[in-house]
Amino acid sequence: MSNDTALLLGQFLRSPAMIGALAPSSRRLAATMCTPIPERGEPTVVELGPGTGPFTAEIQQRLAGRGHHLAVEVNGPLAQRLADRFPAVDVAHADAARLSDLLRERGLRQADVVVSGLPWAAFPDGLQRDLLSAVTAAMCQGAAFTTFSYIHAIPLSSARRFRELLAEQFEEVVRGRTVWRNAPPAFVFHARRPRT
Repeated sequence: MSNDTALLLGQFLRSPAMIGALAPSSRRLAATMCTPIPERGEPTVVELGPGTGPFTAEIQQRLAGRGHHLAVEVNGPLAQRLADRFPAVDVAHADAARLSDLLRERGLRQADVVVSGLPWAAFPDGLQRDLLSAVTAAMCQGAAFTTFSYIHAIPLSSARRFRELLAEQFEEVVRGRTVWRNAPPAFVFHARRPRT
C-alpha cells in the first residue's frame, strides 16, 4: 500500500462522509477531469477536495507555471501533505463554502475553472446546495466546472439529486464516458456557464 493510499484510507476511516474515497484517483480520471483547463493565458484554477493530489499533479502539468492554482482542502493532514508535495500550489486548509472569500483574500476575482473532487453523493441535500451555490458564485460567467461520480453511486438518491442540482445551476451539463481504469470506475460531469 502506498503512503498516499494509507493516508487517504486512514482519513476516510476517521470521516467517511468528508473524504468519500478509499484510494487516490487514477491518472486517467485526473486527465479527464482537467480537460477544461485552457492551454493559454493566466487562468485561475480552483481545485476542491484535492486529497493526496492526483488532480493537483495534472493541473500543475497543464498550467506549466501559468495562472493561479488554489487547492481547497478541509482535512488538515491532507492539506499539509499537499502543501509539502506541491510548493507551487496555493493550498488553503479551509471549507469550500468559503470559496469567494478565499479568492478575494488572494486578490483574485473569480475562478475560470473549478475541478472538484468533493464526494457530492455523500452530502445531504442542504450541504450539496450550499456548496454548489458557493462554487457558482465564485465562477466567472463562462467558467467550467468538472466533478466525478463513482459508477456504483448512480442509483443513489443523493447522486440523482446532485445531477438535478447541476442542471439547475449550469446552462450546460455533459456526462462524460466511464473511466474504467479507476478504482472504482467513475465518470465525469463537465458543466459550463453557471446560472446567475
